[in-house]
Amino acid sequence: MTDMTQSDKPKAVVLVSGGLDSATVLAMAQADGFECHTLAFDYGQRHRAELFAAQRVSAAMRACEHKMVTLDLRSIGGSALTDSAIAVPEERSEGIPVTYVPARNTVFLSIALGWAEVLGARDIFIGVNAVDYSGYPDCRPEYIEAFQRLANLATRAGVEGRPFSIRVPLIQLSKGDIIRRGVTLGVDYALTVSCYQADDEGRACGRCDSCYLRREGFAAAGIPDPTRYQPH
Repeated sequence: MTDMTQSDKPKAVVLVSGGLDSATVLAMAQADGFECHTLAFDYGQRHRAELFAAQRVSAAMRACEHKMVTLDLRSIGGSALTDSAIAVPEERSEGIPVTYVPARNTVFLSIALGWAEVLGARDIFIGVNAVDYSGYPDCRPEYIEAFQRLANLATRAGVEGRPFSIRVPLIQLSKGDIIRRGVTLGVDYALTVSCYQADDEGRACGRCDSCYLRREGFAAAGIPDPTRYQPH
């Protein structure tokens, strides 16, 4: 999917998962004047509904280009999202949950960094959040700061004085604040899928941690929840 119109806007790579956070980040990057190239990953997750959602969101929001990269994180396992032998929890727990995917954001950002260097983009947007989130260590500000330092040490562009910025506009926002911001920017959240175990039609389970955070976010924002849920 490509919008053939060209512009003089600065280019950015925007990671899109199909969920509401990354859709909001895409809208924010566009509002900031960037030509957005969206990037999704088929990494062996439990369902493909979020990949279809990422493509829908990118098309609806007229991203300049949408790319999907295939990885096989299922082969190393270690997460309820990539190992069918580990059940997705339906109750909130303390500590880092089993839905944490080892090194996922590091892998994703590394590939985004490579694509950004090829495109001549200096900015990479990712929808990590350190307020209403599941406790993942690769969503913390310290991690993002460390990766940005790595990006500028490990690339030709960085060494030649064309540094990269890892942009995390949601990092200190609550889920309700994210949704309110997205609505003001025209994001259609009905296109998004956040559930860890959505069915083939993209309907949410309504019981996992991601569903809980999403539902609470719409309630806090005072905005009707457009999520389609599986019948129970």
